[in-house]
Amino acid sequence: MLTLTAMLARTMRLYGERPAIIDAEGQFTWSEFTNRIARCAALLSNRGITPGDRFGILSRNSFRQAELMHAGYWLGAIPVPVNYRLAAVEIEAILEDADCQLVAVEEFFFSIVANDCLSHLSDQIVWIPSGGKQTSDCHYEDELQATEPLPMREASEDDDALLLYTGGTTGQSKGVRLSHRNIIANAFQLSFLVRPHHSDIYLHIPPMFHSADLLGTTHTIAGGAHAYLPQFTPEAALTTIENVRATHAMLTPTMIIMTLQDAALGRTDLSSFRQLLYGSSPMAAEWIKKALDAFDDVEIIQAYGLTETSPILTILPMAEHEQAIAGQNVALLQSVGRPIPGVEMRIVDDNDTDVPIDAAGEIIVRGANVSKGYLNRPDESRTGFRKGWLHTGDIGRMNDQGYLFLLDRKKDMIITGGENVYSSEVEACLYQHPDVHECAVVGVPDDAYGEALLAVVVTTPGAVLTDTILIAHCRGRIGGYKIPRRYRFVDELPKSAMNKILKNELRRMISTEGCAGPEA
Repeated sequence: MLTLTAMLARTMRLYGERPAIIDAEGQFTWSEFTNRIARCAALLSNRGITPGDRFGILSRNSFRQAELMHAGYWLGAIPVPVNYRLAAVEIEAILEDADCQLVAVEEFFFSIVANDCLSHLSDQIVWIPSGGKQTSDCHYEDELQATEPLPMREASEDDDALLLYTGGTTGQSKGVRLSHRNIIANAFQLSFLVRPHHSDIYLHIPPMFHSADLLGTTHTIAGGAHAYLPQFTPEAALTTIENVRATHAMLTPTMIIMTLQDAALGRTDLSSFRQLLYGSSPMAAEWIKKALDAFDDVEIIQAYGLTETSPILTILPMAEHEQAIAGQNVALLQSVGRPIPGVEMRIVDDNDTDVPIDAAGEIIVRGANVSKGYLNRPDESRTGFRKGWLHTGDIGRMNDQGYLFLLDRKKDMIITGGENVYSSEVEACLYQHPDVHECAVVGVPDDAYGEALLAVVVTTPGAVLTDTILIAHCRGRIGGYKIPRRYRFVDELPKSAMNKILKNELRRMISTEGCAGPEA
C-alpha cells in the first residue's frame, strides 16, 4: 500500500531499534517514536479529532511537529501545518478555510494566539513545549505518557493525508490536498537519486509547513534518522550538521549564499555531510561554483517542484553540475534538470498544444505525485487541473535532451512594446554583476510601451551601483528591449518563508509608492 501509515509500520518493523530522532532532548528509536505517535493519535482522538477531520499545527521545526503529523496519518485525520510568519488575521483565515477542529501550538507562539483575532481558539489548543521546556500551562508530555497508544487506522492510498497552503507568491494562499499516494510516490521517485540508507541523518532546515519538508519521507522509508533545526541561521545550520553528524539536507539558494558568506563555515566540521539539495528559486552560476568549492565531497543537486506535486518534478544531478563547471556544457547551470521517473511533462501554448523544442510555453505535468486539487476552490481546481494535467503557471522551455529551463511565472511575464520579456532572464543578467546581491524585475505601466521593466536591486554590502552602471552592464548580454531602464535600490526584497521573492508584494509596494527611479 502506498500510504504513510504502511510506510511507518514497515520502517518500525525493519528498523525498530535504529535511531529515528536525534535531538537535544535525546534520541528515539523507530520503535520508541512510533509508540509516541500512537499515543499522540490517542491524545488527538481524546480531544475530539476523528478520521477525516483537519487540525492545525503552529510550530517551528521539531520532532514534536513530525510526531503530530504522523499522528494525524495514524488516526486518519489531516494535519495542516501553518506558516507562523503570517499575520494573525492570515493564520485565522487559513484555520477557518481548512475548518480546523483543533490547533497544536508551540509555546513559543503564545503571543500570536493571544492576538484578538485568535483568542477565541483558546479552548481548541493543544500546547506543545518549546525546545523541551514545558511550562506549568503545557501538559503535552505528561498527557502523552498517560495516554494508551491508539491502534493504527488503515488508510486508503487516495485519502487526503496532508493539507499544505501555498506560499501565496502570486496571490492568496490555496490549500493543496495531498494524498498518501502523492507523498509516497514522490518519495519513491526520488529514491533512485537520493539513494537513502538507514545510516542517513536528514536535517530538516526549511520550515515544515513547506512542501520541501516532504523530502525527508525518502529517508523515513529507508529507516534513516531525522534531526530538526527550529530556525535557520547559517551558524545554527552549520553547528547542527556538525553536532548531529547530519548527512543530508535541503537549502534554498538564499540560505546557501548566506552560509557561504558566514565565518562559521571555515571552522565547522562537515565531514559527515554527503548530499545537499537546493531549489525554490534560481541560483547564479558563480554561487553554484562557490558552493561546490566550499562543500567539498558533498553531492549537490538542484530540484524543481511545486506544493501541488508533493513536491519534486525535476532534478539536475551532481554530474551535470560538474560537467557545466568544467566548461563542457555551461548552459546546464541555468537548467533545473530533467523530469524524474514517473513524471510526464509537456510545454504547451495557450491552446494546450505542444510547442516546438526550445520554444517557450507553460509547463504542464502529470504523475502519481500530482495533487487532486485545492480545498474549497472548485473553479481553480478545474482550471489548474484539467484533462489529467496540472497547469503549473510556470513558463519554460525544454531542449532536445529533455532539460527544462525555467523562464518565468506566467503571471510575471512582461510585455513591452509587443515583445515578451521573461523577468528571470533579465535577473540572471543582472546577477552577473558582482555588486548585485539580489534583484527582481517587474513590469510597470508605461504610456509608450504598455509596460516598462523596473529592476529592484539589493547591492552587496559596501557597493555603490547606479542605473547607468547596470544598463551598461546589460548591453551586449541581452537584447536592448530586455534591458531595464528604471531602477530602484532597496535594503531588502519582500520574501516568503522559503525565501522566494514575492513579486506580488513588490508590485503592491511599487504601485503604492510610485515607480521612482530614473528612466534612462
